[in-house]
Amino acid sequence: MPSKLMSAKDTSTRYKMHVKKGDTVQVIAGRDKGKVGEILQTLPKLSKVVVKGINIKTKHVKPQQEGETGQIATFEAPIHSSNVMLYSNNQKVASRVCYTLNAEGRKVRMLKKTGEIID
Repeated sequence: MPSKLMSAKDTSTRYKMHVKKGDTVQVIAGRDKGKVGEILQTLPKLSKVVVKGINIKTKHVKPQQEGETGQIATFEAPIHSSNVMLYSNNQKVASRVCYTLNAEGRKVRMLKKTGEIID
């Protein structure tokens, strides 16, 4: 009997996340708890996000050609989307997201604490 495990290469499934690229979020768990940053990239199949200035990792890069020097590169590693919460710059508070209809009848995201509409 074949297993029902899904692979990361499966493209037929849509993955829904509560955050999008460009959102301002606050980290609510982990080493960078309390820090605020902007989402640079989302990885919906892994449920992870890359946040500017959060979860900085270093990588030692060997020289590729002769005469070139090696270097230490720093980059933002992905963190799980459940460890971030949408952040309101106006009120300076993190909040859960809810979905509501605007005047034109479109479904939009809204912060629960402040009532601020995000998109």
